[in-house]
Amino acid sequence: MTLKQDIENLKKTIHKHDHHYYVKNSPSISDQEYDALLRRLRDLENANPEYISPDSPTQRVGGKVEERFKAVLHLSPMLSLDNTYNVDELKAFHQRVLKGLKDIPEEYIEYMVELKFDGLAVALTYEDGLLVRGATRGDGLQGEDITANLRTLRSIPLKIDEKERIEVRGEVYMPKKEFERINLERELEGEVPFANPRNAAAGALRLLDPALTAQRKLGIFIYAVGFLGNNSFKTHYELQGQLEVLGFPINKYNRLCVNFESTLGLIEEFHDKRKELDYEVDGLVIQVNSLTQRKQLGETSKFPRWAVAYKYEAEQAITEILDIVCQVGRTGAITPVAELQPVFISGSTVSRATLHNEDEIKRKDIRAGDRVVIEKAGEIIPKVIRVLEPSGERRKPFKMPAVCPKCQSCIYRDEGEVVWRCVNSSCPEKLKERLKHFSSRKAMDIDHFGPAVIEQLVDSGRVKKFSDLYTLKVDEVASLERMADKSGQNLVSAIEKSKSAGLSRFLYALGVRHLGQRTAILLARRFGSIKVLQETSYEELKEIYEIGPVIAKSLNAFLGQDANKEEIDLLLERGILMEELPDSLKSEGKFKGRQFVLTGTLTGLTREEAKEKIQALGGRVTSTVSKKTDYMVVGTSAGSKLKKAEKLGIMLLDEDALKKLIDDGY
Repeated sequence: MTLKQDIENLKKTIHKHDHHYYVKNSPSISDQEYDALLRRLRDLENANPEYISPDSPTQRVGGKVEERFKAVLHLSPMLSLDNTYNVDELKAFHQRVLKGLKDIPEEYIEYMVELKFDGLAVALTYEDGLLVRGATRGDGLQGEDITANLRTLRSIPLKIDEKERIEVRGEVYMPKKEFERINLERELEGEVPFANPRNAAAGALRLLDPALTAQRKLGIFIYAVGFLGNNSFKTHYELQGQLEVLGFPINKYNRLCVNFESTLGLIEEFHDKRKELDYEVDGLVIQVNSLTQRKQLGETSKFPRWAVAYKYEAEQAITEILDIVCQVGRTGAITPVAELQPVFISGSTVSRATLHNEDEIKRKDIRAGDRVVIEKAGEIIPKVIRVLEPSGERRKPFKMPAVCPKCQSCIYRDEGEVVWRCVNSSCPEKLKERLKHFSSRKAMDIDHFGPAVIEQLVDSGRVKKFSDLYTLKVDEVASLERMADKSGQNLVSAIEKSKSAGLSRFLYALGVRHLGQRTAILLARRFGSIKVLQETSYEELKEIYEIGPVIAKSLNAFLGQDANKEEIDLLLERGILMEELPDSLKSEGKFKGRQFVLTGTLTGLTREEAKEKIQALGGRVTSTVSKKTDYMVVGTSAGSKLKKAEKLGIMLLDEDALKKLIDDGY
């Protein structure tokens, strides 16, 4: 086999595993095996750059894009859909279809029903089988070229087996779990949280650094073809089948309905079912299946006459704004928050809602004392929709404070930003938020270190920086309110235990802007120690796969600041482990190639601890049970996953059996 053939085979193998993992949700190899294949391909391409091609998996994440995205014309207009909100309106749509197809008997009119994703519409163009362009919908006639960012979505094939020019349409979305993870990170970093998953997905696709987009774990469903050079298909159903054969992610809930009445049943079926999905669905798309009938029905200047969207109404509630207060994040961002008369909505009681920023408050003219309509944006984060007509005199308009509400220092707002920030690097509220992040489960994982303890330690002046934690004595902690000797000892022991958390957790705990958990793990695996990382230049950092210029600049600036250097040195003196065995020196481990699923509640280990121990021995932990699963670890109150595992004949382990396997592995 020639070198070129070896590279081509590696590319095909990696693309196949990408499809299994990101499209079929059925991984065929472990993460370690996948990373080894990717490293081998990258090494071969680096040594032989003449064989690097645009469809290579190593080329998904490119360099920083231009400051402005270029406008591009779509091959055919990307029309929006007319909306319906009740069954009567949907029946009226069907009657219009019958009228437009008056020569065709009703029994020959089929419909395709698909979920209406609350994401961002995009168009992907392939020429000679290669992805050459990805664009936003824009105004329907032209959008923005975001090819570099769309290439980072591993569910999008870079190469397909279709020589004709083809443009496919799809919806990019952010999974609910990823949305919650990112908003938690933003809150910990003092950034304003995204209002809903759609905004978060749109924001990720408009980032100028594709490496940051790659970290956002976006998904996509392809739902239509905008242009195909030689389209011999007769129905939308057939066309979708071919798209799936080509490797595009097609939603599994798409349904073919032989008559209109069948579509009405699906409206009821998905009213509740959509809430169980890991992506936002705000309705259904009902469309004529026959492509010939579609052509006969035609379209208006805005909407096709052969399709309509049925939108579920978002659950709303009316309540009163008791007050508008400002909270300070760990980067100093000051966010206005509405304190509400508690109200039950979408399964939970809501007493606070983000108002995002001063401009948003002015635009909606929101004031304390107002009666307002709220809803959960994406049914996750509550937001104020509008102010109800006041029955009496309103209070004064809200004004941002002139100083930080916590430390009384000056606040500033950069030109072009909507966020006000506190300038005081010693602001106690910023320190409290930074300590919460530093001690969080995915960072240094310090148990018994709750907000009440943090508040007292900061307010008393005992803790002014991270390194102060490692000088705390049991009697100091025990003297705090609601603490005693035993709880004081527990906290000091937890702080002592955190010293061995390792480099990746420590890097994440530092709270460097833009540096998330995955990036911290990548850096720790690559460099192995904080000393080596401190000596690494910006130029070297920005060239690392999945890092890029934005993260590199932020990390390089953080590590270069004198105060941060002194703090890291102090933490080293106090015994914090800032090393991690790099990938090049790690043994493969006894669990290499083995796939685990955890279900139920573990008693001796947290799920995160169990996952880390399995991964340390080369294993892979997934959330989905499949034929590829080797072991299921079963805790108490195990759910439906256990039944599926038993049906597939997967080996079951209780917690003791897992511990024995792990202990034998070290």
